[in-house]
Amino acid sequence: MIEILYPLFVLGVIGIVLGLGLSLANQYLTVEEDPRIDAVEKLLPNYNCGACGTPSCRAFAEGIINGEVKNLSRCKPGKADKHFNPILEYLKEHPNPDGSIVDVKI
Repeated sequence: MIEILYPLFVLGVIGIVLGLGLSLANQYLTVEEDPRIDAVEKLLPNYNCGACGTPSCRAFAEGIINGEVKNLSRCKPGKADKHFNPILEYLKEHPNPDGSIVDVKI
């Protein structure tokens, strides 16, 4: 009878230890991301075509927020009235944490 319970006990202990390790890793290794990236990504056309020079619309949105992209017209499928103007308005309403506005143009 003990031969059956011993492997179950060992697997249970291993599961608990690994679960605690994952819980601690989740708590201490969490990466905080700027919520404005998600909002700007939703305002882009989301074709992920790469015509702007970045691999995806998410990377383009990260470049906008980080100040690496200075010209929104790099996004070829985007239109000024449908995509770019809402992005500019959003960035004016949601400045950087230090209070400065993201410097980007159409």
